[in-house]
Amino acid sequence: MAELGIGIGWRPEIADAVEGLPGVDWVEVVAENICAGHLPDSLVRLRERGVKVVPHGVSLGLGGADRPDPARLADLAATAEALGSPLVTEHLAFVRAGGPLTASPALEAGHLLPVPRTWDALDVLCENVRIAQEALPVPLALENVAALISWPGEELSEGRFLAELVERTGVRLLIDVANLHTNHVNRGEDPARALAELPVEAIAYVHVAGGEERDGVWHDTHAHPVPRQVLDVLADLASRISPPGVLLERDDDFPPARELASELAAIAATVRTAARTGADRPLLVGAGARVSGGPMPEPTEPAPEAPDRVAEPAGRPGARERVALAQAALLSALVAGTPAPEGFDAQRLKVQSRALLAKRAAVVAKVAPELRELLGNEYRPAFFAYAESRPMPGSYRREALDFAEHLLVAGRPADPDARRRLTQWWQDRVGVRPPGRAARLVRAARSVLAGR
Repeated sequence: MAELGIGIGWRPEIADAVEGLPGVDWVEVVAENICAGHLPDSLVRLRERGVKVVPHGVSLGLGGADRPDPARLADLAATAEALGSPLVTEHLAFVRAGGPLTASPALEAGHLLPVPRTWDALDVLCENVRIAQEALPVPLALENVAALISWPGEELSEGRFLAELVERTGVRLLIDVANLHTNHVNRGEDPARALAELPVEAIAYVHVAGGEERDGVWHDTHAHPVPRQVLDVLADLASRISPPGVLLERDDDFPPARELASELAAIAATVRTAARTGADRPLLVGAGARVSGGPMPEPTEPAPEAPDRVAEPAGRPGARERVALAQAALLSALVAGTPAPEGFDAQRLKVQSRALLAKRAAVVAKVAPELRELLGNEYRPAFFAYAESRPMPGSYRREALDFAEHLLVAGRPADPDARRRLTQWWQDRVGVRPPGRAARLVRAARSVLAGR
């Protein structure tokens, strides 16, 4: 795998700052935000300077029960070719559930949700990864995700799950050390143990990001400075292996360029120092092979033996259907208000559900800033009331239109001028008059009957 160096996530809001930052060897872009035929001028200039650009996908849902969508794969492949990228990355997560496999409504999460670490889920994931690898023109790397919730009945630790995935598919890994810290706070998982079990030689690069703790829960916001705890996990990883690349992620509340430069310098210094201090200790690679001498500290807890696998062939019949039912039940509880599936922490599901609502509200406000301007301080509570038991539609743009329609049908905003402006905004985008209350009731009744 090619050496990348120190990088930063390219976002339109900080495009100028990224171009002027010292010591940036490469950048990463959200693949879905790039049109292969119309690259942003800033990315074109960076590429002309020799800065590598890596597309980072968020919508494939390779950890989901369905096979990857060929159109999404084709778009990701085209983006990688247009950018001349050395690799592409995605997430070890599911982002939608339901549909034909479960004979239930298709649901969108609008977020990256963790897959159950079970043999069934691993079989499905491996097949999906192979499909993606065949469709992509460059190597694929998958990122571990942060989570607020834990699946009941998991059969593998995160490290063992990733090690099995790499062994079966040869996929590379994108290790997010901020996500390891998040899972340490939220799920009690030891980052050191995860790193010890990982096949670290498969790491393509590393993500570093900030977050914050609220009410005992760590939120991976990508909108706060990188905390010391995350740098400590990075140091542990860098003491085990020299990562080909390390990247700073920032998605919101962008600071001045000098603060971004300071964070990049701290990340580079952490990697350099850890490389020196780790040279004289044994490194754990994969299942724990020794690489260099010196006494190794005992782990805080012994890694349990992996449970015996059910004596059935890989890709055994029914795996997709079992994973599909489990994921649909969880997502329905999170976005449609159905009861928590058996074995889940109902209180923690409420925290996750609230976090999903907050993310939906924030993205809709970015996609349609006029809605926040028209509603002012009422925007967030109004959106939560609208979305609490309404699953997300197919896109955030559709969500913005549906939310505006909901407000107009309810006779809101209360201010006549604001309501007139919202009506005009809505009509400009859909080209029809907002439905009246009677039409809305008929539509709702039809939806209920269709779902029976």
